[in-house]
Amino acid sequence: MSRIICTAAIRGAHKIVKDAEENLRKAIDSKGKGTKVEFPNTGYYLPIIYSATGLAVKTLEDCEEALGHARALLPPIPEEKVYLPYLGWALDAGMATLYAEEVIEACKYLIGPNPVEGIWLGAASDVILRERGIEFVDGTAPGFAAVVGAAPTNEIAVKIARELQEKNLYVFISANTDGKSFAEQLDEEGVQLGWETRLVPFGKSITATIYSLGFANKAAL
Repeated sequence: MSRIICTAAIRGAHKIVKDAEENLRKAIDSKGKGTKVEFPNTGYYLPIIYSATGLAVKTLEDCEEALGHARALLPPIPEEKVYLPYLGWALDAGMATLYAEEVIEACKYLIGPNPVEGIWLGAASDVILRERGIEFVDGTAPGFAAVVGAAPTNEIAVKIARELQEKNLYVFISANTDGKSFAEQLDEEGVQLGWETRLVPFGKSITATIYSLGFANKAAL
């Protein structure tokens, strides 16, 4: 794998973990270490952390332990003139990023901004998992596509969404490009969003992408 790509991924992981630590510190200062933390209506705790480490995150203090796992995975940032096998480092950085993003999103449910607002749905509940998960088992839904960021134009966004719907795929939407998200583009064009249409807007921030992976992890568990 390219050193440039790996370096960017590792730098990004360091930033996300730092952001998560800052968000957690704010949550603890505001609510206290013993405060319960969870995604609403789920028995899977924070599902990525739970499935990968076995750690059941129940309180903000548990989030500190989760970020300890993330911090331990962070590799050093590659030097400019020293070439090493970076793939393992990049994979570790990716897992650290997932743990950190899950903590960031969990903290939002306590101190804001609320992940559920306007068109944004936040984490999928276990009820939704049961209702929709069977479709992945019986073949009604062959899988899902994760759309991160915005399309070049609203028209292209609609075209992509329709093509994915025609394939019976769920479309999990997150993040933005220069302040514009794929979900907002669809909404502006009058496209109905939600679990019923399989166009699922999880959140506008990049950290909301973990809801897509969390859904997959919960389905596997």
